[in-house]
Order: sequence, then structure tokens, then C-alpha cells
Amino acid sequence: MNMRTLFISDLHLDSSHPEIIQLFMQFLTQEATKSDALYILGDLFETFIGDDENTSLQQQVAKALSSLRQTGVPIYFMHGNRDFLIGKVFAEQSQINIIPDPTIIDLYGTKTLLLHGDTLCTQDIQYLAFRKKVRNRFLQKIFLATPIKTRRSIAQKARQVSEAHNRQMALPILDAAPEEIPKVMQQYNVQQLIHGHTHRPALHYFWRGSELFSHIVLSDWEKFGHFLECYENGVCRLKFF
Repeated sequence: MNMRTLFISDLHLDSSHPEIIQLFMQFLTQEATKSDALYILGDLFETFIGDDENTSLQQQVAKALSSLRQTGVPIYFMHGNRDFLIGKVFAEQSQINIIPDPTIIDLYGTKTLLLHGDTLCTQDIQYLAFRKKVRNRFLQKIFLATPIKTRRSIAQKARQVSEAHNRQMALPILDAAPEEIPKVMQQYNVQQLIHGHTHRPALHYFWRGSELFSHIVLSDWEKFGHFLECYENGVCRLKFF
């Protein structure tokens, strides 16, 4: 069997959408077990307000990921804009390795940059300011020290503000800035970029001189399951199920 590595993002798992949860469980047992590694590039959960909330959904997901890891498949997780509070406890329960955003990997000989993708949306100045604030470690400690009920209320209000903001903004502003793609790839000196967040799946290729570069965008799981598979021969394919 050819070696392959899988990438997913933006599942936004939530108890109000059991069909997506079930799809994820099927993916872990049917597709992920036949891979060299699984990378989850953020927004695994719709909301995540701390390891100590320990909901039944968190427990179910942690158990399923741990079961996959026990088959020998390493799992790498990158924080998204919805689940950046996933910490050491959940990581240990699920046996995932938390990786920073950005991360560079050697993908079967291709130097590849992994991002969640929100930092590419440079035209959305308001969101980037908010992102910088909530990623502050000191403010996170204060938030995590408040009662779970209070955190749920704050998270719900933040979600409402975010949805209102997105409705008011033009789509190009919410998307990855086109000029940012070659810029960030040149900055990190990579041949390939893989990210999620924008929910606009695509395989983009462009030339710089005599070199071919690839920019791959993962899909969300709003209606279908979705993953990227990359093989040792350099072929990458987006697949829905």
C-alpha cells in the first residue's frame, strides 16, 4: 500500500449536529487507520472553553482519537480560532500532539507549511486584533479561572458578535488575501502550503521561475466529510464522503 498522510480541518463538532460527529467517527475508523499520520488543522470543535468542561462530546472525541493513536497512527493538532483553548489535559486524553501555528513539515520530500488559515485573512483587521487579544496567555489564564457557566456565556456572546461581523463584511475580506499566499510561502521558504479556516476547498498551483508551488485549502464539514490525502509520490487529492 502506498504511504499517505491525511489532513482535515473545520469540523466544528457540536452536539447539535450528531450527523457530523458520526461522520468523523467513521473517518477515524475507516480512512485514518490506513494512513501514516493525521493532521487536524484547527476548529475540530465549534466551541471549546477549557479542558475542564469535559463534555460528553469532548470525552467521545478524545476516546476515538486515542483509539486511532493506539493503532499506530500519530495525530497532530493545530489550534483554530474556535478551539485554541484545547490544552494538555485533552491532549493527553486523546493522545494528540499539539503543534504550533505555523508548522513546517517534510511531506514525503516536499517542504510544506501548515497553518490554520486565519492569519492569512489580513484584510479583516478587526478579527486579527481580536485574535491577538484572545491568544494572550495571561488573558487566557484569567478566562479559564472563571466558572464554566460564565465562560459559556462569554463564548456565546463572542460567537454572536463574530457572526454579526461576518454578515457585515464582504467575502473577499473574510477570505485569505491573494497576495499573502506567495508572500508567506516565500517567507518560510516552502514549496507547498496547506490550511483551512476559509471553507473554500481548492488545489491552487502557480509557478515562480521554473519551480511549481502548491496552495491547498481544506473544506469545512458542514454538509459532508472532507479530507486531503497526500501520497509519497507527491500526489495530493481532496476527497469528500
